[in-house]
Amino acid sequence: MSRMTERVVAVSKRNAARAAMAICMAGGAAAGLLAQGSVITVRPEMQTTTQSKFYCNVKALTSEERARHKQLGDKLAVERRKIVETAKGYEFQFSPKTVTLAELAEWVAAESKCCPFFDFHIDLEEEGGLLCLRLTGEEGIKAFIRVEFHVE
Repeated sequence: MSRMTERVVAVSKRNAARAAMAICMAGGAAAGLLAQGSVITVRPEMQTTTQSKFYCNVKALTSEERARHKQLGDKLAVERRKIVETAKGYEFQFSPKTVTLAELAEWVAAESKCCPFFDFHIDLEEEGGLLCLRLTGEEGIKAFIRVEFHVE
């Protein structure tokens, strides 16, 4: 491969990564363009994108719905008290004093439109003192959740 071709390939890879990041940031928590595990292969003769089975449909929400979803997602990220790893996913715990059941349900309703591969479980526990969102799904979902929801 010539030096010029190598430079074009390197620039193409950087631009693809920047575009994906911009879309992810604009779309909110899990409304990214490509999922964890996606591979972008760039060759001088052709460009291909291979996606994993977990990807978000960024066109599922209107711009107004997306803005509200991002607002709720940001609030949930700030207000989560604890993250518990489960056998099939993760549970995010909140205080009902800072996140309402209605807000969590609204977020889930929107998220299910753009990311239908999630299984959502909302629980109100400890006599109303703990609000939980459990995200599960098919094999491989945990890696996707770790990346998209910043689970350490």
